[in-house]
Amino acid sequence: MKVLSAEDVRRLVPMSTAVAAVRDAFRELAAGNFVLPPRQIFGDGTVLVMSAYHSPTGTAVVKKIGIALDQVPAIRATVIWTGNGEQIVADGSSITTLRTGAVVGVATDLLAHADATRLTLIGTGAQAADQVRAVLAVRPVTQITITGRSADRATTLANQLATEFPEAKFTPSTTIDEAIADADIICCATSSSTPLFDADALPTTVHVNAIGAFRPTMRELPRNLLATASTVVVDQREAALEESGEIIDAINSGALTETNLVELGQALSAPPTRHGGRTVFKSVGVGAQDWAIAAALA
Repeated sequence: MKVLSAEDVRRLVPMSTAVAAVRDAFRELAAGNFVLPPRQIFGDGTVLVMSAYHSPTGTAVVKKIGIALDQVPAIRATVIWTGNGEQIVADGSSITTLRTGAVVGVATDLLAHADATRLTLIGTGAQAADQVRAVLAVRPVTQITITGRSADRATTLANQLATEFPEAKFTPSTTIDEAIADADIICCATSSSTPLFDADALPTTVHVNAIGAFRPTMRELPRNLLATASTVVVDQREAALEESGEIIDAINSGALTETNLVELGQALSAPPTRHGGRTVFKSVGVGAQDWAIAAALA
């Protein structure tokens, strides 16, 4: 049995590798090559268990997650991968942030304009840095605004990422509407229960990723953005309808229908399309992403 720490995960799977692995996994998902049991939820969402079985290789992954939003880090997890006579036990928190960033990289590469240079990140928690790393892995971004409720936390994260990406300019902010006014790409990574902004505050052409809200009671995106976006992509329709507060709200209100939702794997498998206007990617996370990173570690 191979036991891997968070440092091992980061050393063995850089973000560019993670993006490629997760992209391939979603294509495999669209092809019907995964068995994904429903996520098990305990204690009002404080404990989650996710699993995925990849039929062509006979390999599987199970992840146990503990979530406490009032602690740092808020997410603690363990991943077990098995198959081909091997078993890996790895730090699941690093895999979770890495694979969540990676799927944003995949969606951004699919939906954002090829020449996008301005990114706004909303949120300064554990998921935040990998959102930036993923977008920079697929787009020539040179200007990044880090927006959070705490000016100190926004500044600290901006300074940390500026050291990692010295060729880019990082600006901390606490004012969301100003930060998104001229953005090409927006990443939302918060635990908000109310929308972070109104669609009227957005540029006419922008790609928005939202990965923070993972319970039906949570919402990062406004209803009028989902109603007017040219494309709304989700990681998996079934998961989004079960867990995404903003998708559930938009459908219940009539602002969106299930047929408006495009699954990421299907979009990746379709002929290339140039997307215009406002595009949205909403993720609640699926086990195939964890499988992808774990398989890259094997």
